[in-house]
Amino acid sequence: MRNAMQLSNGFIVTTDNSGAIGEKEQDVVQVPDDVTSYYSARVTLLEQWAAGAEPEAIVMHNFSSESSWGRYVKGITQLFDELSLPVPPIKGSSETNMPTLQSGIAITMIGAPIRPLTDVKKLHWFTYGKPLVGNELLEHPEYIANLLVVKKALDSNIIGRIWPVGSKGIHSEVRSLLGDVSFSSSLDCKKTAGPATVILLGISEEHVKSAEQHFGQLLVPIVFL
Repeated sequence: MRNAMQLSNGFIVTTDNSGAIGEKEQDVVQVPDDVTSYYSARVTLLEQWAAGAEPEAIVMHNFSSESSWGRYVKGITQLFDELSLPVPPIKGSSETNMPTLQSGIAITMIGAPIRPLTDVKKLHWFTYGKPLVGNELLEHPEYIANLLVVKKALDSNIIGRIWPVGSKGIHSEVRSLLGDVSFSSSLDCKKTAGPATVILLGISEEHVKSAEQHFGQLLVPIVFL
């Protein structure tokens, strides 16, 4: 698993947070609150999928304002609606005692494992999507890994494993997954991929051609040296 935690009862816990991104005057990136929660939920959901799980409950910590709660829920709901998945129950807390100068949100998902995890060394590895951060997401949405495309591939067993790439970049995530390996890629492997705009995909030999047709030009092979 990536950053997931497995509880003693088997449930999987994943989380993501976002700071200084939202509607407040002093936010570094100015976007609607529902966009912020959409991308934070996206990362948290990808962490569930990386652990072979699907979420059953969501806990949200809202440090922006009580009025932001509904907009944050809207963004989470949009993500699950796009994937034709039921929206898990959402509970949590909002900071209402102290006004904050910048937006802040954390989203935690609790899920149940439903997919076996294939040995990473038995798979061919690819990147899907291009590394983007901040306003680049708004300027180039066509380069963001499409979660609906990923879900369909998971459901049809085209891919054996997934591994989201975030702020540490492709290079760091490949080494976290596969150890101290040398590799090359046509992408900038040091650049942050923000809210997991890039996903590492592990694909078995017999499914490589199907995957190339399914994912298209954004699927880029990782070449190990």
